[in-house]
Amino acid sequence: MEVEIYELSYPINGSNEPAFSPAPCCLAIGHFDGVHLGHRHVIDRAVEEARQSGTRAAVMTFHPHPREVLGIGSGFAECLTPLDAKLELFREAGADAVFIMQFDPAFAAISPEMFAREVLVPLGVSHAVVGFDFTFGSRGAGTPHMLAELGSGSFTVDIVPAAQRDGLKVSSTYVREALEDGRVELAAELLGRPYRVSGIVVHGDARGRLLGFPTANLSPDQPYVLPRLGVYAVKVRIPSPLGGEPAVHDAVLNHGMKPTFNKDKIVPVLEAHLLDFEGDLYGNRLEIDFVHFLRTEQKFSGIDELVSQLGRDKARARELLED
Repeated sequence: MEVEIYELSYPINGSNEPAFSPAPCCLAIGHFDGVHLGHRHVIDRAVEEARQSGTRAAVMTFHPHPREVLGIGSGFAECLTPLDAKLELFREAGADAVFIMQFDPAFAAISPEMFAREVLVPLGVSHAVVGFDFTFGSRGAGTPHMLAELGSGSFTVDIVPAAQRDGLKVSSTYVREALEDGRVELAAELLGRPYRVSGIVVHGDARGRLLGFPTANLSPDQPYVLPRLGVYAVKVRIPSPLGGEPAVHDAVLNHGMKPTFNKDKIVPVLEAHLLDFEGDLYGNRLEIDFVHFLRTEQKFSGIDELVSQLGRDKARARELLED
């Protein structure tokens, strides 16, 4: 299903905007970094309402991350889901249209009233769906209940409660913390799918091949939040050159500094050893799904000890990924 994509900036009807014809829509609103289970509840509610009312199901996301623009917190230049990945997840969720709202200082400064009157109404929003903790307008002054009041006579509002796991709110921050701890299994539970990173295979030092464990060295193509340093059992997806289904291979991935060989290296690398695979992957774009954390990165006393551990990693990854 094709999704209509609109890249917008404030003011919506400014001369810099592409022409489009507003049509009644049920709109899920949020930044949606990660598109985790809580986000999916919001989007699914909008899609369900749209199908029942015969209108378009739409999603509004903000780009770049509001916290990055506003300088709130740290680490928000890195993302859980780059924009193109979010768009694909919105499509899979059933969205008919996506509004990518440029989050810049001008947009950040508008009042809650202006957001409702000058952004949502011109887009033809008949029904909005937001999470219980959604804020909008300058300094986040707008709340979900305020949005419902501001929409009176123009659009209705549905407020979705928090999704929870073991009594804790599912949130992008929770996902980030899980990844920082190496708990990729927990991250997958919160996301509803394994955490994915994509990138291009680049030339490395070829040391893995000399050891009998050739690796694909991945250069991430977006500023991802990366799991903690360590060794992981992963699934590697290799896109088909003809546009068909990707080939999927089990693999062992090292995210680390390779301390056995590099004493002064300060930039971590991602290198995946694909099981039961032979071929040249240089220049290919791969997608890595983190499935299990195997161990922390270690410094070995010599090559033999390293090779022995790599063999154990490979056997353990094969066992886990076959389950």
